[in-house]
This record gives sequence, structure tokens and C-alpha cells, in this order.
Amino acid sequence: MVGGGRRGRPSVRDLLDEALAGVAARPTRLILTTLGTVLGVAALVGTVGLGQTAAGQISQKFDLAQATRVVVEPGDKNGQEGEAATELPWDAPLRLGRLNGVEAVGTVSTVNIGDDLVRSVGLDGSEGKALNVMAGSAGLFEAVRAALKTGRFFDAGHDQRADKVVVLGKHAAERLGINRVDGQPAVFIGDQPYTVIGILDSVSGRAELNDALIIPNGTAKAAYDLKAPDAIEIRTAVGAAQLIAGQAPKAIEPNNPSNLSVDAPPKQGAVRKGVESDLNALFLLLGAVALLVGGLGIANVTLLSVLERIGEIGLRRALGAARRHIAAQFLVESVIVGLLGGLLGTAVGVLLTVGVSWSKDWTPILDNTLAFGSPLLGAVIGLIAGTYPAWKASAIQPITALRGA
Repeated sequence: MVGGGRRGRPSVRDLLDEALAGVAARPTRLILTTLGTVLGVAALVGTVGLGQTAAGQISQKFDLAQATRVVVEPGDKNGQEGEAATELPWDAPLRLGRLNGVEAVGTVSTVNIGDDLVRSVGLDGSEGKALNVMAGSAGLFEAVRAALKTGRFFDAGHDQRADKVVVLGKHAAERLGINRVDGQPAVFIGDQPYTVIGILDSVSGRAELNDALIIPNGTAKAAYDLKAPDAIEIRTAVGAAQLIAGQAPKAIEPNNPSNLSVDAPPKQGAVRKGVESDLNALFLLLGAVALLVGGLGIANVTLLSVLERIGEIGLRRALGAARRHIAAQFLVESVIVGLLGGLLGTAVGVLLTVGVSWSKDWTPILDNTLAFGSPLLGAVIGLIAGTYPAWKASAIQPITALRGA
């Protein structure tokens, strides 16, 4: 009993025993009071954990096609107008393919076909379409993440033999009225026939391919005297874009790398930090609101407990308990409720983070400091919430309490 010991000073064990007895005396109220803190801490742990997990996923998948795309082109024009500072070599894909971090590489060029129109077999010459013709190496399609609707891509053999084959962009195929390749349909560029071997379904990074006819480099060199590639498309491993952007000009033009222009994505660190910062700020705000609600619940219930136990408080004061003893008991009760709510809330928040991550096939990310510190945060919330009720209880005079009882 509080009031025992020298000068009525209770021992720590007595204080804990009395506080636990007071908390356990009303189990239904304890559950309801703890529920507020459980929800608050669970909201904090769960939202921050999901925020960190989502930020990690967003930063990994945030515009992945652009984050791994590097484009190399001839540099600024010099001398006569239209003359490039340097020409890209045809074997550039072979050189770049040796770099660690390059997953796919290919050349791409716009072919000048003059006034020639494009028509498919069965259309009159007057119905020819003004479509773009582009040339590429065999690795272009993999470099731009092209997907086929039907058919196949041309390969290095088609390129070396200068075969008259063509892959149609999906919009170009629609304009020409071609939707399948099993019958080996042909298109005419001017008066030259080309066999359609594939139709694109989607392309990342170079959307103009969807509106064009793509022929092998060797075919473009033989039929249209294509001198050099216009650009080199490189697809890198995630995180290697900046490194490849620095190495590519030296691999292509070791004597004059500055003559080449390189387009590379920005570093992803800034994107990741920005996403994490914004999400964490939002989720921390939501968690703080939930904790505030839990703290107010503890304060209200503790204050109600004080009013219900006025007779008990008066008896303890009459038996020698000082004001600080009464205040300490109610503070300890609030801390116990807050700590219990923090423990349960942390467990719920961690399970929520892991469960959602598992359902989305994500890798859960949770700060250890948050996971281990949240129960203590619940105890602190209980301490703060119980301060006013404890002060209110300690201010009750024995005679007033006993008279009211």
C-alpha cells in the first residue's frame, strides 16, 4: 500500500504493484484505453513502414525505361551547315557492348527516301502513304524495349545480307492496313518491295518508331547510301546509366570524345530522397494525428479514473501518502497503459507492413529505430497524457476526498 515505508515513502515495487492493480482492476476500460494507443502507434509504424517501402519501390521503378536509357549522338554542328562534328562508327554497338553495365545497344537513323511514298500490296499508287523510314541495327529493338505484336525482329544476318525486310511500327501498320505477317505481306517504298516480317506493339524511349518502317542498316546503306548512324541507343543496368554515359564517348571516339553528345538520366538518388521525404512527411503527419487521439483517450480515461477514486485517494492521503505519491501512482498507471499500447501497436504496424509488402511482392523496409522505439514512444505518450490527471489527483485534499466519498 502506498503510505508504507519510511515517512510514508513507497518503494518502487509497491508503486508498481499498486499501479498494476489499478490498471488491471478495470479490464474493459484498460482494453478500450489501450486501443487508442494501439491504433496510434500501429498507424505510425505501419504508415512510416509502408511509406519507406513504397518509396523504395517507386525509386526503383520510377520511369525505369528512362532511368536506364543513354543516347549518344554526334556533337554540335561545325563548319558548313548540316555537317556533323563527327560521324558515329557502324561498329559502335560492338565497342559499347564490352562495357560493364550495358545490357543492350543499337544504332538508329532516319532514312532519306526523297519523295517516295509507301504503299502495301493491293493499294493503288495514288494511295501511297508518306511514312518515315528508319534504319537500325539488330540490337536496336532490345535497346528500346520494343515488344512485338506479331512476327519477329530482323537480325544480324538480315543486316549483313542487306535483305529487303521491314518491321512496321504499330501506327504505320494500321495506316497500311497490315495486321498479320503469316502470309508474308509486302510493302513498297517507292517501287522497291520489302517483306514485312514483324509489327511492333510498343516501344520505350523512341516513340517515333511506332510511326515508321524500320529496315536493317545494311539495307539502308545499299538502297539509300546511308553514311552513318544518327544515334546510338543504350540500355544499361539499373544504376549504371551515369557510369556508361561517362565511358561511352571514350569507347566510341577515344581521340575526340568531346565531339559526341550524351543524353543520360539524372541521378536517382535525388529522386529517391524526394519521394521518401514527401511520403514520410505525409505518413508521419497521419501517425501523429492518430497518436494524438490515443493520448487524448488515455488522458480522458485517467481523469475519469481520478474522479471515480476520490475516496481511495482521500484514504491514502489520510494514511500518510504525500501528493507526489498520489501523482506518481497515476503517472505510472498512464505509462503502463501507454507502454502496453505501444508494444501491441508496434506489433500490429510491423505485421501490417510485412503483410502489405507480401501481397504486393515488395521488399518490406522498416527503420529499426522506429520499430524498437515505438513502445517507448507509447510510454512517453502515456506519461504526457497522464500528467494533468495525476496533478489533479494530487491536488485533492484528504478531508475533501473523504467528505465527497
